[in-house]
Amino acid sequence: MELKYPFSDLALARRLERAEATANTEFVETRARLYPDSGAQWIEVAGAYAMYDGPHSPCTQTFGLGMFEPVRPTELEQLETFFHSRNVPAHHEISPMADWSLFALLNERGYHPIEFTSVLFRPLSASAPLSIAHNDHIQVRMVAENEQELWAQTAANGWSEHAEFGDVMLEFSRLGAARTGALNFLAELNEQPIATGGLFIHDGIALLAGASTIPSARNQGAQLAILDSRLRYAADQGCDLAMMGAAPGSTSQRNAERQGFRIAYTRIKWALEHAQTL
Repeated sequence: MELKYPFSDLALARRLERAEATANTEFVETRARLYPDSGAQWIEVAGAYAMYDGPHSPCTQTFGLGMFEPVRPTELEQLETFFHSRNVPAHHEISPMADWSLFALLNERGYHPIEFTSVLFRPLSASAPLSIAHNDHIQVRMVAENEQELWAQTAANGWSEHAEFGDVMLEFSRLGAARTGALNFLAELNEQPIATGGLFIHDGIALLAGASTIPSARNQGAQLAILDSRLRYAADQGCDLAMMGAAPGSTSQRNAERQGFRIAYTRIKWALEHAQTL
């Protein structure tokens, strides 16, 4: 059965952006619940979700700005106040499908681009072809609630060669494991945990994240097996699309394209270090 891709238009972009935004609000709310003194919070302004998850968190930014309604200068200033009052730069990750007037406003305010992300998607259905995992020794399962620490430790171990990120990734992994609405998958080789993958479902969109494999078990098919399991689970739950993000031209992007994903668009993250005067 040939995959039927929707057009990469505003309607698709709105669904994808809202799914990722909602997943990140769950993350922020989880931090606020587990760490009440963190100041983690999110608000909605002009249809966008603005989040503060700490000074070094990739969640500290807006999602969906300019996607659901035009952004006026006063609303952009409100968002800047939200971030700058917490001593962090104002970051907005923006789809090229956003209202065009927003880009002129960002330039007027002194923003500059700092990051690009390929947003990829593929159709899902119970009959749609999925890739087949090739390593019969790897088993994938969804973790139980009492295995959240096992999942978090395995995910963090995937970054063990980067010692400077060790504590940060363990904290992020624990929050990801405890997040409301998150579905956490674990790959095991000979009954030993070797890889992780996360799934978040919103409005028929299956958002894939949390991919990590311990260094000693790489290149054995663990991530392909976890990808298969997540896509099949999402299709069984009635999802019609899967999505993920990757650095443009990266290995992750190429691997996703091999598995039927296409690039919907490339987002740009815009930054403003200090508030401007209108």
